[in-house]
Amino acid sequence: MTGVNRQVVVLGARGMLGTDLVAQLCQNHIRHLALDLPEFDITNTQQLKAAVASADTIINCAAYTNVDKAESEPDLAYSVNAEAVGQLGRFAADSGANVLHISTDFVFDGKSGRPYIEADPANPINTYGKTKLAGEKLLAKSGCRFCIIRVEWTYGQAGTNFIKKLIQRSRSGEPLRVVEDQVGSPTATVEAAKAICNLLPKMPEGIFHFASAGYVSRYEMARFIFDKLGTGVDLTPCKSSDFQTPAGRPLNSRFNCSKIEKFLDEPIRPWKEPLEHFLEQL
Repeated sequence: MTGVNRQVVVLGARGMLGTDLVAQLCQNHIRHLALDLPEFDITNTQQLKAAVASADTIINCAAYTNVDKAESEPDLAYSVNAEAVGQLGRFAADSGANVLHISTDFVFDGKSGRPYIEADPANPINTYGKTKLAGEKLLAKSGCRFCIIRVEWTYGQAGTNFIKKLIQRSRSGEPLRVVEDQVGSPTATVEAAKAICNLLPKMPEGIFHFASAGYVSRYEMARFIFDKLGTGVDLTPCKSSDFQTPAGRPLNSRFNCSKIEKFLDEPIRPWKEPLEHFLEQL
């Protein structure tokens, strides 16, 4: 792929990752256009076509991300996460633009006994994961030059995430139960944004996994958070099967990130360091 010549267009620029990505583009003095709802809707064909026409590279952070609600809104999730992504790819193929698309660990069923590599078979266990995988496939079929980056367990200052919800729940004073059988890598959107900006001049083609270094369970992550905040919380571990949720979650979300590391200027930071910084900012 070619590097950045004209302009980078960020779709979903007000979301959790999009917000930090726009800030990083500004910091790196990369010319860009930031688009998001309500002014821009990725499912609006004319708006999408116009956005692609102005770009050398499109970074797509736009997504339907409410995992549980997707079970009752599959058509809406598919239109945003799959159909629009395929359309984006076709427009990009016509204009010669590059597409860097953000995907998820939820394309896997979480049954592997080791960290996932990019070539592992995808087998999503919920509607959100199925629509995100469909988007990957439609993008690949579109004929455009693309780079897909799968991220996991992301958190940032914008939007809602596991950490913010956990802290909010702790304020009630009620005991907290957190699952100990879901394992992955808490990944700051600031770190993901830095990696994306790192890739822009190189724009390697294909699928890549990005997550913070090291692995931890949701329960161990919660314990780390409350220890760092100095919050006295009655915290106990439990199993995912103890919670009835509309959508299932993969138990193993661990990524092998050796493929993307070859393209980054610096080693991927361990998950504890960015998380400590995030908690300090809160």
